[in-house]
Amino acid sequence: MTASQRSVPMAELLIERDDNAVPIWLATKATIEEVRGSVGALGRGWMETQGFEPVHGKHVAIPGADGKLAGMVLGTEAEAGDVPALALGSLAAAAPAGSYRLANKPDDPELAAAAWLMGAYRFERYLSAKPAKPRRLVLPQGASRDSVLAIAESVALGRDLINTPASDLGPEELEAAARQLAAAHQAEISSIVGDELLKQNFPMIHAVGRASTRPPRLVDLRWGRPGAPTITLVGKGIVFDTGGLNIKPGDSMALMKKDMGGAATALALASMIMRAKLPVRLRVLLAIAENSVAGNAFRPGDVLATRNGMTVEIGNTDAEGRLVLGDAIALGSEEKPDTMLTFATLTGAARVALGPDLPPLYCDDDAFAGDVMAAGFAVGDPVWRMPFWMPYDKLLKSPIADVNHISGGSHAGSVTAALFLKRFARDVRRFAHFDMFGWVPEAKAGKPKGGEPQGARAMFEVFRKAHA
Repeated sequence: MTASQRSVPMAELLIERDDNAVPIWLATKATIEEVRGSVGALGRGWMETQGFEPVHGKHVAIPGADGKLAGMVLGTEAEAGDVPALALGSLAAAAPAGSYRLANKPDDPELAAAAWLMGAYRFERYLSAKPAKPRRLVLPQGASRDSVLAIAESVALGRDLINTPASDLGPEELEAAARQLAAAHQAEISSIVGDELLKQNFPMIHAVGRASTRPPRLVDLRWGRPGAPTITLVGKGIVFDTGGLNIKPGDSMALMKKDMGGAATALALASMIMRAKLPVRLRVLLAIAENSVAGNAFRPGDVLATRNGMTVEIGNTDAEGRLVLGDAIALGSEEKPDTMLTFATLTGAARVALGPDLPPLYCDDDAFAGDVMAAGFAVGDPVWRMPFWMPYDKLLKSPIADVNHISGGSHAGSVTAALFLKRFARDVRRFAHFDMFGWVPEAKAGKPKGGEPQGARAMFEVFRKAHA
């Protein structure tokens, strides 16, 4: 689904003017008295009756003398982990249908407007019921309409891809989404499909996807001016993960449509970069496959060749993402990019360590990692740095191959996965890996339940500042 396929395109939710728009007062502990003075006696009485406090994301509707909606008061008081501007996303999901305007200026007008659109997001592809009437926002003063839409519509692209079930989003359809994005920005794009992967030396992508009736592939998108700083994004595109011969139990398979969330995030970030026309040379590599069960499936104990010449012993076929990424990273490394980022729904160990909302970031550049963390906290797309702890590299030793792709035991699974990927990132000036969940299990301000391209907005903020 694209923005144009929605019942109401996202661009129509952001309007330039409406003289009848309902005012929204943003309130913190410091401004609550000023807001009480702005809503009139009836509004003040109603706020008191409701016991309203300016808690982040909480709101109260202000009635008019005629019984109609006269305004809304929204709490934006930030607590630990909150970003004030994102509170507007919660109102976009809860306010009555109609048009709204901000009665007082937020700290970050652009992020507030983007939060409204992100909060208004709905995945409607399979709904037969008539969708709710839209909630529109007048563009706040100080915000760029183009910039707001570039962020919100790119996030929606990533969400749409993750939310689409594997029955309708296989390797071919994921490639088609990349081609649609490339066409929109006059980017170059090519793909290597099926047995051609073996001929062109991508043995691990082929091995992971060969048991599926839907052929695996590597998609390669290029955009931007040659000679500009080079950014390579690598996305894990496992459109469904059964676990292979180490098959998952049913409960663990329920959300495996989201195992292509890394590819969706890479496309969302690429969309932001291209729409902003940043002066960079961008490359996007998507390693796409379906990890299925069949007589020709790869097995535990197999030894696979790799693009960069290493041999890899297979410890568990349910750790397939790092394999397809390895070949793609090796390809990207051959051009010696300035920055390489990998996005992948890679390990359950990352969720045990940091939960679903805080993806681990592994990075070999201290200053860059600090910039990414700071940007993530600022825009409400947080990440947390974890170490490439080299003493754990010995846990990947194999007696019969150059490396095993998983470690024995249950310790440090996210770290060892990152260390495995780093082996393929040769000659890369700066390498960072995001071990993301790609899913919001409980709705939050600006983040409806469902697919989420975690890390995309944080990285765009870093690149936007670096290449302004």
